[in-house]
Amino acid sequence: MYDADPTPERAPVRTLKHFRKGSTMRDSLRRLARDTVINALSLVPRAQVTSWIRFPYYHYVFDDERVGFATQLRWFRNRGEFISLDDAVACLKSGQRIDGRYFCITFDDGFKNCLTNAVPALSNMGATAAFFLPTRFIDSPVNDPGLIRRVSNGGDSVPDFLNWNECRAMAAAGMTIGSHTVNHVILSAMAEGAVERELRDSKTTIEREVRKPCDHFSCPRGRPGFDFMPDREPGIAERVGYRSFLTTQRGSIHRMSRPFLLERDHLLAEWGTAQLRYFFSR
Repeated sequence: MYDADPTPERAPVRTLKHFRKGSTMRDSLRRLARDTVINALSLVPRAQVTSWIRFPYYHYVFDDERVGFATQLRWFRNRGEFISLDDAVACLKSGQRIDGRYFCITFDDGFKNCLTNAVPALSNMGATAAFFLPTRFIDSPVNDPGLIRRVSNGGDSVPDFLNWNECRAMAAAGMTIGSHTVNHVILSAMAEGAVERELRDSKTTIEREVRKPCDHFSCPRGRPGFDFMPDREPGIAERVGYRSFLTTQRGSIHRMSRPFLLERDHLLAEWGTAQLRYFFSR
């Protein structure tokens, strides 16, 4: 259950700077240290793999990240082809050899800036993406402390969530709408029946509201063995009727496989090309 008393009205979170205003100096130093290490490692030559499907994923694109996100999309386009999640899953299930480099872009959590900032940039590049929704958050105010705690990793503010009209507009623009459960919960901590309800109810809601099939599922937090059980949740997703199960474990697909433990690479739209070189040269 959510807290009974909502927090006071607050200004919309539209920039990364605003989103991070509660960060500590320790957080800033940690980000700086990580970026410095990755910049150095990105310069180390690595053996290049010629054929794969990679799944970059984001949570948001703030107003001050639009240029950075467009730059990342151009970097992807110069090094491979964009592929939709439907086509990626069809390729994996076909038994055909992966021939070439493909980027399948996804977003978690259902924030409004996915529509205002990400979709226009994707459309300009001729790309599509899959957007995974925790259905109870859609059309919900973000002055509810329960919602904020579930998606902010301990922070005190989050961007606005999408509403269903906006989700329908994204689908009409060629984007894929998938499930991220109903309540953005840790599946490994739940009984099997409760997990199945989260997956089934979110799928039903999306199909009713968006008026298109909901075929794909992204696991909240998504770490195998921590946030979900690899020998349980993917099977439940398949039983409920999903065609894929996406995780947050980094990696790439080099050969045909069942699309029920897909690895993804988490990115921030503010990152430069050094981070992209590092993560996508492995």
